[in-house]
Amino acid sequence: MSEIVICPHCGGANRVARERLGDAPNCGKCHKGLFMRNPLPVNAASFAAHVGKGTLPVLVDFWAPWCGPCRAMAPAFEQAAGMLEPSTRLLKVDTEAEQALGATHRIQSIPTLMLFSGGREVKRISGAMDARRIVEWARG
Repeated sequence: MSEIVICPHCGGANRVARERLGDAPNCGKCHKGLFMRNPLPVNAASFAAHVGKGTLPVLVDFWAPWCGPCRAMAPAFEQAAGMLEPSTRLLKVDTEAEQALGATHRIQSIPTLMLFSGGREVKRISGAMDARRIVEWARG
């Protein structure tokens, strides 16, 4: 079985055997690493690629630069990326810069975490959390 992994650098789609995800695979197009163990800041187009074309579960942090709880949770979300990748892709959506994306997904409070699988929202939760709770929530 394989996964379609979207490159965080060039946006290329890569087919990677599931058992090889942890082997630090590189993009077939740009040859850079497919996993950085950090959340990826995305715009609407790259969000659509990761959620719609990629087959990995995608955990998204909808946040804003002026939001105190969002800034407080940012290090925990980054730490969670190190624990969840490569089985889950972590993205960050700045709702100030990507207002349409926030509206499309009915983001009413921030920070809001949403988990997508197969291009569909599986679950969501609002409010700041520590890394352990983020990982437990995403895996649960």
